[in-house]
Amino acid sequence: MRMSRWYLVELFIISAGIAAAQSSVPVSEIKLHSDPEDTRVRPFESIAIQVRAYGEVEDAGGNKKKVRLREGGSSIKLSESKAGWISKPFRFQGKDDEPFHQKESAGLGAILLGQAQSLFLLQDAVLFTAADRPGKYEVKAELNGKKATMAIRGDRNAPSRVPREMIDFHREPASRDPYRGLVAHYAPMIAQETWFQPKSDYLSRVDLDGDWRGDNNWKNTLEGSSQAYVYYAVMETDTHWFLVYNFFHPRDYSDRCVVGTCHENDNEGLILTVAKDGSKFGRLQVMESLAHNKIYSYRLDRSVKKGVHNFDGDIELYEKSHPVIFIEAGGHGVYGSDDSHSKYSFRNDRFADTGVTYVYKGVAERPKHPNDRKVGYELLPIYDHWWKRAHEGSGKKDRTFDAYYRYEPYGNRPRPRYPKIAGAFYGRAESSNKAKPFWGWHDVRTRKRKVLATGQWGLDPAYGVSRNLRMPEPFSLNYTFNPYLAIGETTSVAQVPSTATPAPSPATSLITGPQRQAPRDATVATSSTRAEPSSFTARPAPDFDPSLRKGEFDVRVRIDGVTDVLVQDNQVSYQVITHRPPVHESSEFTQPVPRSGFKKFEVEKREGRGRVMLFQPPGAGNDYTARVRVSDPKGGDDLYHIRLKWK
Repeated sequence: MRMSRWYLVELFIISAGIAAAQSSVPVSEIKLHSDPEDTRVRPFESIAIQVRAYGEVEDAGGNKKKVRLREGGSSIKLSESKAGWISKPFRFQGKDDEPFHQKESAGLGAILLGQAQSLFLLQDAVLFTAADRPGKYEVKAELNGKKATMAIRGDRNAPSRVPREMIDFHREPASRDPYRGLVAHYAPMIAQETWFQPKSDYLSRVDLDGDWRGDNNWKNTLEGSSQAYVYYAVMETDTHWFLVYNFFHPRDYSDRCVVGTCHENDNEGLILTVAKDGSKFGRLQVMESLAHNKIYSYRLDRSVKKGVHNFDGDIELYEKSHPVIFIEAGGHGVYGSDDSHSKYSFRNDRFADTGVTYVYKGVAERPKHPNDRKVGYELLPIYDHWWKRAHEGSGKKDRTFDAYYRYEPYGNRPRPRYPKIAGAFYGRAESSNKAKPFWGWHDVRTRKRKVLATGQWGLDPAYGVSRNLRMPEPFSLNYTFNPYLAIGETTSVAQVPSTATPAPSPATSLITGPQRQAPRDATVATSSTRAEPSSFTARPAPDFDPSLRKGEFDVRVRIDGVTDVLVQDNQVSYQVITHRPPVHESSEFTQPVPRSGFKKFEVEKREGRGRVMLFQPPGAGNDYTARVRVSDPKGGDDLYHIRLKWK
């Protein structure tokens, strides 16, 4: 959490007073102090190293004595770069019973200012993490021309100082969410800066400690799971997809926690705007991120222009489709890697100090140390994990959510089905209820100007980005799918999340996916249609030959509105999104859809007035089911001839 404007003003005043009140005693000596004092360190474990500065003064009798000075800004380096890693500086957090020098004639104001300097300005320590390279190394420090060294030994037999994680999450079952491939395609590469509490900076999940209580995450951080997860949500309009990624941390922390600056739980994130251009994954146009109640904007598409917000940089891509982002340590604000706030160079794969990079692998891996690279993360659907607990009477029982509020959007936009929704994660340590799910986020500028209400940027991203920026046409505000606003869902099982178990025993629990509701301006499909789509067996075509390395599958169907056509093996079924159920005319194939890998899989519209797109190709993750979305824009039905082709 970033410090408020008034808090910064107060710090400035304090700093000015300190500068005037500081002693002019020069530094005559510096010493290095470690916490713990035993400087043997296991590979990938850490100790804090503090630089203490001293000078000489004369007492009332004219005798010289050594005193400790309030001096920061030292340079700390390793004798060998391969010995390990050093974090950015922080105010020493360990036991420090050696007092600082204060002039005997100093008044109460000077004493208070000196104490304030120690709390707010003095950063005299770093976190050293040992590499997997046993041996003796030197830490070198320099301050005002004075130097000091400390010997550190990398030792695999040293006592471990890292608490054992008591929670292990089993690998997630294959997702049946039709948007999962799209979310994975754009899943960001994350450059997560680390500081003096690396475990608090690692990507996490709300139930990292095995329960859904939010008010014990601070105390359970060290023993909770450090497996990496990113939460996601998807909304869709006629023209665009909106992908929401949330990054959860168990603590928002600092080396100078005062009221309101640190808190239990932390959740910030980003939204990608992707144009549906007829290709499988569309075209990424814009990324907006949230850092401390402020939206930052980045673009790939130069036809997007500034609106209420200007641009803060361009989008850098990892492996051509994954936006690269930077998340700061401690407060966890999210920025594009090209932003001036970023302390990570994508070009050089290097942090200014220490940090972990994460990439989507579909597996929740653990960082080995605070400067690890390409740690894999898994995706979890927000609808199943959070939203179902986020209305009054649900989340309160588990102490997962709190601060329930009534969502009041601007622009006469749609609302959730619930009268009140949770505005924050339930947290009590340090500060209460400071972390917010995406439907509780707000941007100071747009809320002050009454452009976007609290929660509107996340709940209504089409409207949000159209106000923050000027989007090129075509751009529709009409959702075909937004379950958070009760629009456009068909029955489907999305993600089936696993539960936490004491390591290493795995367990899973079934949580069904979102129940889609039809758009409010559309004819609602009957409940019997939504409950389970009818299935039809296709017939072999005259040129049927399952031995060929290529095949075709033809479906003829009458559609009114939006319908998903599902083809698996020799079966055809339908899921209605809006308007009336389809009328199946005929279907035939040269071979059934094979259960194997594909060199090429595509859809061809041979007849029909609307839009046909391959929404999800068959694969192991969806039990080899091809999903084709047909959008018929006019009243009444029309005959569609759809051909699936593969090699």
